[in-house]
Amino acid sequence: MDSNLEVTFDLAFSIRQAMSLTLKIVAVGAIFLGEALSIIAELIASKQFGKAGGDLTTLLPMCLLISVGGILLVFGYALGYMHLENIWIIIAISVGAILVVEPILTLLLFRDVPTAGSLIGLALGALGTLAAIFL
Repeated sequence: MDSNLEVTFDLAFSIRQAMSLTLKIVAVGAIFLGEALSIIAELIASKQFGKAGGDLTTLLPMCLLISVGGILLVFGYALGYMHLENIWIIIAISVGAILVVEPILTLLLFRDVPTAGSLIGLALGALGTLAAIFL
């Protein structure tokens, strides 16, 4: 046996792998944050618009918020596709973000409990998202 086995370590390769993983995480984070900001804007706008009797000026701050959310979504989709190279994974992440964030924010903002039918629909949507990601 050769006792002088040499172990090489490619530092540049390891750094590229770490950067790629970091950029994937940033992309997923941007998608989650973009969806969250968009959903918050939608929910608050619907709540305020109903209380204000249809006054359009109440919607302007929410338009700004949803614009920031949209920018984050576009950035997340682009960066995610660049590093994951599969748009269906990005779509599944986006739908998954909606499935997680929207019910939580709706409960927090409206203090409204879902009906049995909407709860079943939410569960089926979550299963579909998990199937798209893992199968």
